[in-house]
Parts: sequence; C-alpha cells; structure tokens
Amino acid sequence: MPTFKYEAAYAGGERVSGVVEAASQQEAVAQIRQTCEIVLSLKEVPKAATRAPAAARFQSISTKSLALTCQQFAIILRAGLPLVQTVDLVAGQCNDKVLARLLRQVSEDVSNGWSLSYSLDQRGQKLPVTFRETIRAGEESGDMISAFERMGRYYDRTAKTNAKAISTMMYPAFTILVAIIVLGIIMFYAVPSFVNTFADLGVELPGITLALISMSSFFSRYWLLIIAVIAAIALAVWLYSCTEKGGLTISRLRLSLPVIGEIGRMAGASQFAHTMSAMLASGMPILQAIDVSSRSISSHVMSHEVRETIPGVEGGHSLGDCMAAARELPPMLVQMIAVGENAGALESTLAVLADYYDNEVDVRTERALALLEPIIICVLALFVIFILFSVYLPLFNLYNSI
Repeated sequence: MPTFKYEAAYAGGERVSGVVEAASQQEAVAQIRQTCEIVLSLKEVPKAATRAPAAARFQSISTKSLALTCQQFAIILRAGLPLVQTVDLVAGQCNDKVLARLLRQVSEDVSNGWSLSYSLDQRGQKLPVTFRETIRAGEESGDMISAFERMGRYYDRTAKTNAKAISTMMYPAFTILVAIIVLGIIMFYAVPSFVNTFADLGVELPGITLALISMSSFFSRYWLLIIAVIAAIALAVWLYSCTEKGGLTISRLRLSLPVIGEIGRMAGASQFAHTMSAMLASGMPILQAIDVSSRSISSHVMSHEVRETIPGVEGGHSLGDCMAAARELPPMLVQMIAVGENAGALESTLAVLADYYDNEVDVRTERALALLEPIIICVLALFVIFILFSVYLPLFNLYNSI
C-alpha cells in the first residue's frame, strides 16, 4: 500500500505533519481530515531502488552482526537521539556489508516518512522474521529500546551457541576430510602401483587383496558416475523436501534418528521457547506470537505442529491444550506451557524452558561428539588394517615361496 507524507493544519492555524498509508490520494485525504481540517500538501513517499548488487543476493546477515546492531540501537536510542540519526549512526558503525547497505536504505526510507517496521518489511527479506516482528511490536507499544535490548540478548545468545557448535564440530569434520583425502590417494594412486608390482612378480593374490584391487578399479573407472548419482539423489531429495509433504516427511525422519533426532527436537523446543518469550515480552498478541515463533523453528514438522495450534487458540482453547495433540514436540515443553498458562506466567515459564533446552542441547551434543570421536578412530583403524593386510599378505606369500 502506498505511503503519503502530508502537511495539514487545524482550524486554529496550528500546523502538523506526518505520514499515512492509503490506497489512493483521496483515501489519504479522508484519513487526514478525520483529525485535521485543512490539508496543505500531500505527496506519495517514493520507494527507493531495491536492487542490490548481484553478489549481495547470495550473502546472508550473521547472527553476531544482528546482536551487535540491536545493542547499538538500544544504546543510542536510550541516549535520546532521533530515530533517523540513530539508523545513520548504526549503519556507519556496522561491519557487515549486507546489513550496512540495508540500514542505509532504511535510513532513507525513515527520513522520507516511513515507519521503521514498514521499511524493514519492505527491505529486510534477509532479516529473521523474529527481528522484524519484535521491532514492529516495540514500535506499536512505544518501547523500541526494550525491543532492541531483548533482540540484542536473544541474538547474542544464539551467536554464542552457533559458534560453540561450529568449534565443537571442527575436529570430527577435519578428521573425516583428511581420511577421505588419504583413502582417495590410496585408491587412485597407491593401489594401481601395487597391482603392477605384484603382476610383475607373479605372486598369487589372496582374496582380501583382490577385493582392494576391485574396489580401486571400480572407483577409478566410475568415479564420475558415482559423483553424478550422488548429486542426482541429493537434488531429488532437495526437490522433494521443497514440497509441503516432502518437507514434513524428511523433517520427521530426521527427528526419528537416534541421538541426532533428539538433539534436533531439543533445539527446536529451545528456538520456540526463546522466540515466544521474546514476542510476549514485547507485547505482541498471542496468536501473532505463535505464528512468528513457529517460523523461527528450524524443524519443519515441529514448526507445522506449532502453527496448527493457531485455530484452536483462536477458538478460545489454551495453548497447552492445543499443543497436547502434537507428536514431535517434547512432552515437557507442552506440560510446562500448560502450567505457565494456568499460573498466568507463560512468558517467564518460556524463558526458563529456553534456558533448560539450551543446556540440554549443549550437554547432549557434547556427549554425541564424545562418542563420535572414538567411532571415527575405530572406522579409520579398520580401513588401515584392511589396506595393510591387502598389501602385506602377497609379500608374505612371496617370501614363503622363496
């Protein structure tokens, strides 16, 4: 809907200015005349160009940058600076190029009369829905500072959790990568040279060596076909996951996996509890808070189950009762939400649940990685033993024949 910037005057001569959203100029004039008798000027706020550099389309905004930006907004607004000047200052201090470009566009929009939340809706497709909806709720309640402070804490905690997960996964990922490279070198270069050597010596090869040679020959001959088949399967799975039914099926399969599935379920519960608590604290109506919180959950099936509670809550039922039918949500989450609703302390209950599930995700992830490391070592040891026996058994046969 177009936005119009106006100047008007009361019957006593006092002038006012502002912005109004309307479908046409006539409708805008009608809205203005409900409070002001005389409309002095009216012009549509121009929409700035939204085309970004091609490289920016593939870039994302980091959670750490969002946390720092929210903290800067809260500090500068608390100092009493106007919103336009605040956006300019934050944009100038932002090190994230994508976010800085977005904030400069938002600053231009706000100076043209747009509200901050409306500009973020138009420009901020790369921004999380949680961020945009919290700022909108803070703007409507007149408490932007608290909204930015809540988002600053939320994204700071999320950034630290992500950084910890990445650092924890570095060792297993590096070990697996090195193992794949070493096995590739052995299969493509070392084994063929051994085959030629054994052929020249005329040694009778044992079964384990023949198996290694067959594997090396297969991978050397069909490696392009293997890569193509893997890529085709991955593409088919991705296309299937893009459908509603496929996304739910694959998400449900992920949650059914041992260890990993339970960690994913805990992480989804944490995401919901954090977002729901922040939305309610910002004064957002519960139906809108449920919708926004459902979109913040990474698990598609859990997000779908939370969203399915909206009609029941809209019909007058409690959130806890509506969530009781969900199969993938943790039972403790559902029970504690019901308790929090009955006690009239849903927001604080969700905050406690968020901290609990954060801790559970950390503990279970550490346990899983503690088990993963020896498993990786054992698997690599089996490959090494297999290769050593495959290479040395023909040599032993040669020595025995001599």
